[in-house]
Amino acid sequence: MLLRKKKKTGPRGLGSLIRALSGAGFSEKSLEELEELLLRSDVGANTTQEILTAIEQRGTKAATGQELQDVAAAVVREHLRVWDPGMISADQSLHILLVLGVNGVGKTTTIAKLATWYREQGLQRISLAAGDTFRAAAVRQLQLHGERLGIRVVAQQDGADAAAVLYDALDSSVAREDQLLITDTAGRMHNKKHLVEELAKMNRIIERKAPQARVTRVLVLDSTTGQNALRQAEVFKEAVGVDCAVLTKYDSSARAGIAVPLCRNLEIPVAFLGTGETYADLRPFSVEEYVQEILA
Repeated sequence: MLLRKKKKTGPRGLGSLIRALSGAGFSEKSLEELEELLLRSDVGANTTQEILTAIEQRGTKAATGQELQDVAAAVVREHLRVWDPGMISADQSLHILLVLGVNGVGKTTTIAKLATWYREQGLQRISLAAGDTFRAAAVRQLQLHGERLGIRVVAQQDGADAAAVLYDALDSSVAREDQLLITDTAGRMHNKKHLVEELAKMNRIIERKAPQARVTRVLVLDSTTGQNALRQAEVFKEAVGVDCAVLTKYDSSARAGIAVPLCRNLEIPVAFLGTGETYADLRPFSVEEYVQEILA
């Protein structure tokens, strides 16, 4: 069974500040403090205003602290979306994960974590494709992960055509009857034209080599970067489409609210949270756990 880490930090004081608004604890100053803390936690301006309005309408003087916290939780819960990782299972045909993300978000390490998680769910035939041939050492980094995990990595030299890597990977994955192929991609967000062209080329290869395969575009985002992460998500969604997201560094983020505007504004569901540095530190996104943690 996957060992799960408790989230270490979150938007500090949100829950206690909300609970303190009940009864005699209510004041305009405390409401302003809550607004500031919500905005700093990256839940977004719309959700912040919705929480404040809901709390005021509930009647802070008549409600208990827990009732006010439940009101805030209901607002957050309403906007969250989950991508079910169980859609990829051992009894199905080849599924391809195209992993997107800019450099520095933990994309390559997340690929290793995804492979680890799915292997623990019973998938035995998993391959990795080192498609980020643009970033220096990205290929070798993925190869090292594969060696440590005992998972096959298809790779060419740095600077090779990423589509050629995918072509080779699909050839062998189809022959091996792989259940899962996880493909790294170059994180060139600053060049949308190249990003679109590269993903379009990959799509054509998949349609030709593995037309029955299911494809999911997974965007990796650093949850500590707040609005910058949202901007990245906007660019990738507009350029190539995004099916779900993995939020990394969740264990070290005091700005954990990023999942809310990601789901609400961009309609991108969250699949996993990265909760540490080991291969086991990846957990499926749970709405209830997330709401409890950010409003603790």
